[in-house]
Amino acid sequence: MTTSLSITSATADPALLDLPWQLPLDEWPDEYIAALPKGISRHLVRFAHLSGHVVAIKETTDEMAKREYDMLRNLQKLDIPCVDPLAVITNRTGVDGDELRSVLVTRHLKFSLPYRALFSQMLRPDTATRLVDALALLLVRLHIAGFFWGDVSLSNTLFRRDAGAFAAYLVDAETGQLYDGLSNGQRENDLEIARVNIAGELMDLEAGGRADEDLDPITLSNGIVAAYRSLWKELTGSESFSSSERWRINERVDRLNDLGFDIEELAIKTTEGGTTVRIQPKVVDAGHHQRRLLRLTGLDAQENQARRLLNDLDSYTATYGRKEYDEEMVAHEWLAKVFEPVIRAIPRDLRGKLEPAEIFHQLLEHRWFMSQRQNRDVPLAEALTDYIDSVLRHRRDEATVIDPPTGAFTLPIPVADDDETDWRLTV
Repeated sequence: MTTSLSITSATADPALLDLPWQLPLDEWPDEYIAALPKGISRHLVRFAHLSGHVVAIKETTDEMAKREYDMLRNLQKLDIPCVDPLAVITNRTGVDGDELRSVLVTRHLKFSLPYRALFSQMLRPDTATRLVDALALLLVRLHIAGFFWGDVSLSNTLFRRDAGAFAAYLVDAETGQLYDGLSNGQRENDLEIARVNIAGELMDLEAGGRADEDLDPITLSNGIVAAYRSLWKELTGSESFSSSERWRINERVDRLNDLGFDIEELAIKTTEGGTTVRIQPKVVDAGHHQRRLLRLTGLDAQENQARRLLNDLDSYTATYGRKEYDEEMVAHEWLAKVFEPVIRAIPRDLRGKLEPAEIFHQLLEHRWFMSQRQNRDVPLAEALTDYIDSVLRHRRDEATVIDPPTGAFTLPIPVADDDETDWRLTV
């Protein structure tokens, strides 16, 4: 029987045509399937190999697949940490002529983990707190962009290690909606959904014996409310002070940068007589250190990783930098003489353990602790050897471990061309 298969994609990969779309997803042969663990999902999700990468394939309805695909693309344009949609496949027909469900295809996000896979045996309270804080930061960023999620939870989020903390990525946009701005009621609704869902997820772990006995699900779930309100106030709250204290503008900017945000515009107004100044951040965005590191070195790292690498770069500049060299020249020298030799020294079989920026960050931490214990300045090469043998060699491979709740995961990679391609294939 001849049917018409429709593939909608902004960055079409011809290898999509090689996948067995004429079969129900749960009947795909093992040769196509990537053997990755996955969690509970309200949709059928499987992982497949495609052009040397791993993709997540989620069966759903035509309307939901297209809507989520469009929503994820819009979030990417707003620089929101979310998964990368690859394609929507519709008009699927089985070999027996029966109509098959449409699918959303997305890329697997390397070095990311669902919250259930971020611990080997027991979820410790400090780890759970960092997960909740990362989710609170993601929720603030979404709300600033005017996105109402409607299904905030740990299960709908992927986490990447970021220099001892976690960076959170949205992985399910089915229930979300973009607005010009959110009301306080909409924000509070999303926040309450997050609080209830997180409490339920942590209680589930507790009931299954997979949480530390000191972990309190209610206290931790309430923590997202406190973390969110603190971040929201810092990022959007106004501030008044005497005109003689204008130095506080720089202080406010520094606090925002420490949270990983830049200020694009400030509203500064003087009152009668010029005695007071009012500061109101208008447009905020994450990635101050990330963008500086990318500009200087070309390295694309997480925010906390970038901050740590820049600290090492600044230390190198103070020690070895030449007066006739500008910042970019010193950064290039640091990259060639410090960072790249470290990454090249990692044994090939261990390079999938962590991404390069996280490896370098952990190496700096390891070197500092070695120096403290030995009461001497440990050379970087010596610290690297010890780090590889005593730490890195015993880690799980985070390049491939994943446990997705509903599918669809990757880094937000900007689409070069906004024009979508609609393929119709006769099979």
